[in-house]
Amino acid sequence: MSTLPEFLEFHIPQNDHDAGQLASALLASHVEIEPKYFYDDLGSKLFASITALPEYYPTRTEAQILRNHPRELAQWVPAEHILIDLGAGDCKKAASLFPVIKPARYIAVDISSVYLREVLTHLQRQYPQVRMTGVGLDFSKGLALPQALELESDKPLVVFYPGSSIGNFTPQQALHFTSTIAQTCSHHPDSGLLIGVDLVKDTNTLQAAYDDALGVTAAFNKNMLLHINRLIDANFDIRQWMHVAHFNTDDSRIEMHLEALSDLTVQWRMPASGQRVFKKGERIHSENSYKWRIDQFSALLEQAGFGDIRMLTDPEKQFAVYWAQVRKPANRSRRSGK
Repeated sequence: MSTLPEFLEFHIPQNDHDAGQLASALLASHVEIEPKYFYDDLGSKLFASITALPEYYPTRTEAQILRNHPRELAQWVPAEHILIDLGAGDCKKAASLFPVIKPARYIAVDISSVYLREVLTHLQRQYPQVRMTGVGLDFSKGLALPQALELESDKPLVVFYPGSSIGNFTPQQALHFTSTIAQTCSHHPDSGLLIGVDLVKDTNTLQAAYDDALGVTAAFNKNMLLHINRLIDANFDIRQWMHVAHFNTDDSRIEMHLEALSDLTVQWRMPASGQRVFKKGERIHSENSYKWRIDQFSALLEQAGFGDIRMLTDPEKQFAVYWAQVRKPANRSRRSGK
């Protein structure tokens, strides 16, 4: 096999859609920016640093669950599958599974293709027997894989969505998103979703995970403003903004905001000249991270079109990993041994 991965680019930064979307968001009465704008090259690296912080339990807890249950994963996940890693980042989570689930092909999908190219090239050298493809793609509105990927119709798909990134969606959006995954998987035999989900827990633990003592999460949040500066030629000054994170108990979600430290005016030139006055204390809502109960998320997967739902968790039940196989038509027999 080749020691060079393939790369396909379907997300072009600084296009009219992104600029128009951002300008509209900044002019809204309540400013809310989609979390996909966290992930330029620097943002991807900052997030990788966040996952190593002592306060950020999701990454290490999920890794512990996956590490402690290799037999179950090997039994549940179909053989000779195509592993589709959504929001692949540094690819470490998926790579840790390679010896256990043994993918025939690995497709790493991320909006930050510059960072992805760097890490995937290194990973391909480690696993030359696995065909690898890097895909620069914005999948935030649903999973629609480009035809250029040329997915083998006879191979199962295993869609891997770790890190509780599903928490960035509202429950309604999460249902739509997982439904698009089920639809994609339905065209391939024995396919399914392997997904990490953060569970409801005490408020102090949750808030510390999103407001660490070193301030890495604050830097990650503020870097979004620098990314926006480049995308719409704006003049955000990160020194004028404060990172704020808190747990909204009513909606069961962590909220991240950027709060203006004084009255200020932000200007931009793309897609047309515009400006927004922010008053001291006014906020930009930059992220939600919903936390789920085990029964709630199982019900969502069933509603999305999955069946045969399996779940693993840690002893403290802080985090859960689900395997959900797409529901088969009644006339399709179940493959033996699964």
